[in-house]
Amino acid sequence: MDKSTAAAALTITAEKPAVTATANPKMSNQPNNSGMASGASAGVSSGVRVLQLSEWKEAAASLAEAFADDHTCTYFLNTADTAHWTEQKKWALHVKMMEYIVYAHLLKGLVVSAGPNYDCVGLWMPPGENMDDYLTIFRSGMWRLNYQLSWEGKKRFFSEFLPLLHDTKAQVLAERDNTIYIGTRPSGRGKGYARKVIEYVTGIADAAGRACYLESSNEVNRVIYGKLGFERRKIVYLQRAEEHVELDIMVREPVLRKGGVGGRGGVKA
Repeated sequence: MDKSTAAAALTITAEKPAVTATANPKMSNQPNNSGMASGASAGVSSGVRVLQLSEWKEAAASLAEAFADDHTCTYFLNTADTAHWTEQKKWALHVKMMEYIVYAHLLKGLVVSAGPNYDCVGLWMPPGENMDDYLTIFRSGMWRLNYQLSWEGKKRFFSEFLPLLHDTKAQVLAERDNTIYIGTRPSGRGKGYARKVIEYVTGIADAAGRACYLESSNEVNRVIYGKLGFERRKIVYLQRAEEHVELDIMVREPVLRKGGVGGRGGVKA
C-alpha cells in the first residue's frame, strides 16, 4: 500500500474468519470453520498473523500511531473544552481509546497484523457480534470513556459519530452488517503490509461471497483503495466542529471465480 494509507475503518460482510469489514445478513453468528481454515492458510502464506489477547497493548500502540493525525480521532480530543489539556494528556487518552477498541475486538472478533513490529493492524467484528454489550464494555474498559472524554468529546463520540456511522452503514449496505479498523504505523508504510491485511480479509469475504465496507478520512486513499476494488458510494460529514470532517464511504463487492465460487481477492499488488 502507498505510505499515505495510514488508517481507515473497514467493514466486511462476511463471517468471523474474515479485517473496523461488514458482514452479511443471513450469516450464522458462529465462525465458518471452512472459511476460517482458508483464512488461516492465507495468513500463513501472506505474512498476516492472528493476534492473541496478550498482545492487546502492542496492537493498540500501533493503531495509536497510525491514527495519530487522523481527523476522526482528533475530532474527539481537540474540542473547546479541552483547550487547557496538555498534548500528553490528549495522547494518553488517544492510546487508551485504541486499547479499549482492540481489547473488545480480541474478545468478540478477530485481530490480525502484518510486519515484524505490528506494523499494520486490522480489527474485525463478525456479524451477530458487537462491542457495545455490557460485558464487553466492562471487560474492555470502554465504559471509562464516559469519564475520560470531555463533555463535548462525549457528545461528538456517542451522540454524533457512532449514530452517523451506524445509520450510514445501514443505508449503504441495507441488512448487511460487519465492521473493521485497519491502520499502519508510519514506520511500516510503503512496505505492502496494509495490502496484505486487507487482502487477507477480502479473500475470506470473497470466499463467502460477501461485500466489504470502508470509511476513510484521507482523500488520497480513494485511489489506493480503488486499486483494491473499493468504490466510493457516499460522503458523510462530522459537523460539530468549526471545520467539518469528511468521510468517504466505500464498498467492495465480492470477486467471484469462474463458476460463481468466491476466490481470494482479484486485485494484484
